[in-house]
Amino acid sequence: MQSKSIAGDHRSTVVATDILLSLVDNLDAMLAYWDINQVCLFANNAYRDWFGKTREQILGHTLSELLGPLYSKNLPYIQAAYAGQKQIFEREIRTPSGLVRHSLATYTPHIVDGTVRGIFVHVADVTQLKLLEHELTTEKAKAELLATHDFLTGLPNRVLWQDRIEQALALAKRQRDMLAVLSVDIDDFKKVNDTYGHSGGDRVLVEIARRIKGTLRDVDTVARFGGDEFVVLIPEIASESQVEIVADRLIAAVRQPLGLGCETILPACSVGIALYPSHGATPEALMVASDRALYAAKKRGKGCYAFFAGAKS
Repeated sequence: MQSKSIAGDHRSTVVATDILLSLVDNLDAMLAYWDINQVCLFANNAYRDWFGKTREQILGHTLSELLGPLYSKNLPYIQAAYAGQKQIFEREIRTPSGLVRHSLATYTPHIVDGTVRGIFVHVADVTQLKLLEHELTTEKAKAELLATHDFLTGLPNRVLWQDRIEQALALAKRQRDMLAVLSVDIDDFKKVNDTYGHSGGDRVLVEIARRIKGTLRDVDTVARFGGDEFVVLIPEIASESQVEIVADRLIAAVRQPLGLGCETILPACSVGIALYPSHGATPEALMVASDRALYAAKKRGKGCYAFFAGAKS
């Protein structure tokens, strides 16, 4: 009876071992144990998909032999694990087929009586999570862009411009600098839409946005508030004459010939200029002043600019 009991226990142990081995072999994660000499004493068959090697081909071989060029990259984590410190890190692994998989590796020290005897290794495939993370990051960037930029021209919109001018004003107040706000309006833009349709009008807006931006410095900002309304912020200026140069350059750039289908038009714009601190100390006050200056410029004719409470052409 005792021999039958022992035989039964043995069969149960064998069955349990087979089930456990089958279980770990069917996991989509690499599991292994490496002894104190970094020699493999156990590995599941997931290594076949990642490294092209079966359990039998890995047993008795070292970490260095398995990882190849990856060994030097993983060495700091390997050394720390053998020093008794659990390690968790991400790593890209290129499979024998050339596929790049993103992994999350865990090295857990096997400590007996205070001495590290080896390490347990668990490496999970997090490729799908990485792809999802990338998609979410991309969509977030798109949403942020839509929230702060004009959909047609790609220029900053009113929201981003407000942030830029508040920062510029704060800096100007600290450094006692001047800055300028320019309201820019395309002359007779309604005629463009009526003649060439909204698609033609959109082409004109995109090209004029490009031309205006091309006349400015990196520290300057041009925004589109809607329709044919553009606003330019010029910080860190020393005099009115500096702004006059910018306005002249801007008007000249807009006035260049522009092809629409088989025809060519000569667009023009009017510019109203307000200066900090002379014409206002807040974004709202400067916008009101530049709008009034724009109205004065339009009264003088096409292709003119005017300062608040005065005009030049």
